[in-house]
Amino acid sequence: MADDVPLADDPLDTPVQYVRGCGPRRAALLAKLDVLTVRDLLFLLPRDVVDLSVATSVEELDADTIHTVRGVVLDTDARSTRGGRILVKSIVETSSGTVRASFFNQRWMLKKLPPGTRVMLTGKPKRYDGAWEFSSPQVQVLEGEPGEPGAEDVGGIEPRYALTEGVNQRGLNMLATRAVEGFGQYICDPLPKAFRDQYGLPHLRDAAANLHAAQTLEDFNAARDRVLFDDLFEFQLGVALRRRLWRSGGKADPLPVSAKIDARIRRLFPFEFTDGQNQAVKEIAADLASEIAMHRLLQADVGAGKTVVALYAMLTAVAHGRQAVLMAPTEVLANQHWATVQHALAHSRVERRLLTGRLTAKKRKDLRARIKSGAVQMVIGTQALIQKGVEIPRLGVAVVDEQHKFGVAQRAAFSAGDRDPHVLVMTATPIPRSLALTQFGDLDVTTVRDLPPGRQPVVTSRVPGPQARQKTWHFIREKLDEGRQLYVICPKVGDASEANGDSDELSASVEATFKELVEGELKGYAVGLVHGRMDADKKDAAMSAFKTGETRVLVSTTVVEVGVDVPNATLMVIQKAESFGLSQLHQLRGRVARGARRGYCFLYTDQTSQTAAERLGVLERTTDGFQIAEADFAQRGPGHVLGTRQSGKSALRVADPQRDRELLEMARRRAFHLVETGSFDLPEWAMVKAEVLDRFGEVLELAKTG
Repeated sequence: MADDVPLADDPLDTPVQYVRGCGPRRAALLAKLDVLTVRDLLFLLPRDVVDLSVATSVEELDADTIHTVRGVVLDTDARSTRGGRILVKSIVETSSGTVRASFFNQRWMLKKLPPGTRVMLTGKPKRYDGAWEFSSPQVQVLEGEPGEPGAEDVGGIEPRYALTEGVNQRGLNMLATRAVEGFGQYICDPLPKAFRDQYGLPHLRDAAANLHAAQTLEDFNAARDRVLFDDLFEFQLGVALRRRLWRSGGKADPLPVSAKIDARIRRLFPFEFTDGQNQAVKEIAADLASEIAMHRLLQADVGAGKTVVALYAMLTAVAHGRQAVLMAPTEVLANQHWATVQHALAHSRVERRLLTGRLTAKKRKDLRARIKSGAVQMVIGTQALIQKGVEIPRLGVAVVDEQHKFGVAQRAAFSAGDRDPHVLVMTATPIPRSLALTQFGDLDVTTVRDLPPGRQPVVTSRVPGPQARQKTWHFIREKLDEGRQLYVICPKVGDASEANGDSDELSASVEATFKELVEGELKGYAVGLVHGRMDADKKDAAMSAFKTGETRVLVSTTVVEVGVDVPNATLMVIQKAESFGLSQLHQLRGRVARGARRGYCFLYTDQTSQTAAERLGVLERTTDGFQIAEADFAQRGPGHVLGTRQSGKSALRVADPQRDRELLEMARRRAFHLVETGSFDLPEWAMVKAEVLDRFGEVLELAKTG
């Protein structure tokens, strides 16, 4: 490193332009790869590597993979192309066959590759005129004769990076290795040596070097895993600290479930709990009996009856003279929960109320006063529950539904004051384990897998074109004539004028679809329309008309995704199904077959590729929401795994919870052990703790951890 480089307080935070050979112009290009500092360049993770020490036989070559071959040059010549460029071609004989190599405007290759030269070529070959040809491959001339000492000691590991225009592999690797040469001395490893030795982790300085210039695949893998591990480990330490903060914060009032309370609650429901519900109730009851506030995630498949379990927890609080709330992300879902509660408590004296933003100012003021006085024992609502002016002084249990649509801050809003409530978080659909360990990693997890008896799986079919749709509509009309009801789901609102004649836009627009159906396939049937832009009263009227059977068909956006329960609705058509995630499609089809009759879901799509068929085929093959969640997560990626997506920030720098699942599990075990045993509070972990608080202190609300 030059003596005149203006080092930052931490040399690794020095702008990348000061790496030897970089400069402002290349630094501007690297910024497109989010490489702004020396640290960014040092720990830039290659997307993959090529092992140059392993040669591929000609029979094993394919056009989609980088290969290395070794052989002897038989001939090299040059000719001019029609465009005036010089084309140099070499024929190389390997032990398993002959390949060709071509180089444009590289006349000097004539001198580098004369006949008899032993050479190694690396690149992606293509098939031309019955032979494999490497276009502008990487070339390495081999010294010595075959069998001589050192003759095969070539190659090593070549990293392959994600690139941007103006940056090539060789140039980026050169800059990375120069960053190691110039700044490697400043890399301090925050992990204590005893910890590294215990788990066989390389020093961070060695990891940086081997990311970009490893000699063996083993060295590269160890370096890559060290960088990924650090990313996941720091995150899991933050999650573990947050969990400790929850558990060591304000105490909760114990709410033990006696046999008398249990029997009194169960008598309210006209059915027996499933085994899954009973187990969930058992786990929740154990939490409620403790002075440590419950922080539990309740996940269940669509239709598994998680609302019943949540209501059990809320009624336990009421039985102890405490208040309970259930907060939903939308008014539609809040209203559905309210209807469920009203039905279940029809013969109960529990004082309950619905609080949403639609209440008039006077009604809202009166209700807030009754809640504050303790006269209202149970409140169902939206985010209006956590707005200024709402005081729930005797809050014992808070249920947060669809938590991923709120975020950490909203969930924590109930935990103010000297006594924390017991918090139960619900998700509408199952979540992948890798997401459970990240977004919900500070919570205990309860899972309900079994469905109520008599519930039949929904028959799901992909419908990939107009002819297939004609048969589908014929089947649907037969079912409607038998008295069944139909949802038609569209991904957009829009109207016919916005579609501009585009068939894709037309099929996606709920208003255009409504007009098209009432004039076409569903002419003569009572069809309703609902979407998020409608006036609330009109929306409620449309939903009510469908529930009562006044309308037989409901054309809608995804406002019916959760919380709508119409047992007679056994049919669903989803327009442009490829626009939705698999879990969302699973959630949507959960609206049909809510009763004992078999339900049918038709996935309309114009995509006919094999990839599209395989993706939607997951829903045809299984109704297991847990399998679907894993497939959805694998297909669409992790996204932002903590907090709200609106924040625009990803909690992890380079790791992928799905791809790096094994490392995630390992990092979690070690992080939680350190925090739970108190070892993380020892001085040797001070650097790591500072980094954790700097990265995650705000998003994980760790200010109280110190």
